[in-house]
Amino acid sequence: MDIHASAPEGPTQPFNVEAERAVLGACMHHSDVIDAVRPVLGDDAFYRPAHETVWRALLAQHREGRPTDPIVLTELLQEQGDLQRVGGPAYLHQLADALYGTGNAEYHAEIIRKKADLRRLLASAVRTVQRAQEPGADPDEIRSDIEATVRAERERALASGQGRLSRFAVDGWCFVKETGADTEPLWGTRDKTVWASGESLMIVGAPGVGKTTLAHQVVFARLGLQETVLEMPVAPSRRVLYLAMDRPKQIAKAMDRRVFPTDEKILRDRLVVWQGPLPASLDKEPDLLADLATAHRADTIVIDSLKDAVSTMVDDSLAVAFHNARNRALRNGVEIMELHHQRKATADAPRGQRPSLDQVYGSTWYVSGAGSVLFVTGKAGDPAVTLHHLKTPTGEIGPLDVTHDHVRGTTTVDPSKDPAVLLRNAPNGLSARDLAAVLIGGGDPDRADVEKARRHLARLVDSGLATKADGIAGGAGGGQQTRYYASARHLTAVG
Repeated sequence: MDIHASAPEGPTQPFNVEAERAVLGACMHHSDVIDAVRPVLGDDAFYRPAHETVWRALLAQHREGRPTDPIVLTELLQEQGDLQRVGGPAYLHQLADALYGTGNAEYHAEIIRKKADLRRLLASAVRTVQRAQEPGADPDEIRSDIEATVRAERERALASGQGRLSRFAVDGWCFVKETGADTEPLWGTRDKTVWASGESLMIVGAPGVGKTTLAHQVVFARLGLQETVLEMPVAPSRRVLYLAMDRPKQIAKAMDRRVFPTDEKILRDRLVVWQGPLPASLDKEPDLLADLATAHRADTIVIDSLKDAVSTMVDDSLAVAFHNARNRALRNGVEIMELHHQRKATADAPRGQRPSLDQVYGSTWYVSGAGSVLFVTGKAGDPAVTLHHLKTPTGEIGPLDVTHDHVRGTTTVDPSKDPAVLLRNAPNGLSARDLAAVLIGGGDPDRADVEKARRHLARLVDSGLATKADGIAGGAGGGQQTRYYASARHLTAVG
């Protein structure tokens, strides 16, 4: 006889015993989990009476600030006369062993709550069927009772603060101060951020221009195997899930350039690679991305490539659905990097010409939802390409002329486009217009180019690497006559 079941476990009874065990086990290991799952569960959520009894014992212990481990619970349930009814000490220890990570407890609690809601709806439906079959049944009366039951169920859910209406709601102060407004970037610096925490990074370009080469360097830096990419710092990650959907064998060959025997332990422990298509497209299963991260304990996901994660790229509604999937993962603390392609008609644009966001393939909603967009221009297989930062979390980087080493899988910045180097090598100084002309590769810079160059120079002044000499006030071009010079500190450091 099953001492845990209260009713025949037929197909009509929605429940998930494993989720119930996982939540109870997590609460036994860390009593703080109780506060997280209690508003999600609400009242009478557990299917098995034994689990409901253990849950109430956990609540009682937590209310008194007492331990919630199975040994203490055994004593409490023994005193209440409930110990044998729940399965004895052995079953309590089995529950404690059913641990899938305390960070997953809220998701498991959500499963339990949904099953409980379905059971209540099912019970209400059965009562309705039974009443409708009674002699002399009054349809208006039955309909009124149904409406009252649904209203009461809705009010119960709202009053308990459970489920989708409150799970991700926080007060204004917490939102402003604790949601991540003052976090360090994942790649770059605070004033020049390539990849911001809590926002996705999209790397776009034609085939063969080195998107994967660049992405792999960022991944390896997230794994702690290098500190910088393109001379900018990269924050370490706990575990990376790489979705190698587009030609996984080629992705493996590209990664192999960067792997050494000493890297084996890190790659085994902290890098997981999914090969080939996903179980479903992300526009059809918006929770899939977050679920994959949870299943593999990853705090970073790389999507290679975006076209393989969505049913079609040109449908706006599917793009919005993907954006929802992206945001659900980001909301759970998962960082996302996406590799994507440009429109074929723009692949042969002249080198150095600044691309635009409308050259990214597919619906505009993909780039609208991305936090940062890097666009790589160049010829397929060419080691020399240009990086353009089309969408920026903070200050824009580049354009950067970079060189791929296809043998070693590394990328270096061309120092001839580094503002600090250019200023150091200009004995007569540079104006913002002078610097802008060099950065765009010659020609007459427009107002936006000049302003961008001015910001570069201002940052060098703020860091002590440059000095500023104002030009003639009111002269032609106004502030454009202001010149900047390498500081003595800058020149001395180089010498």
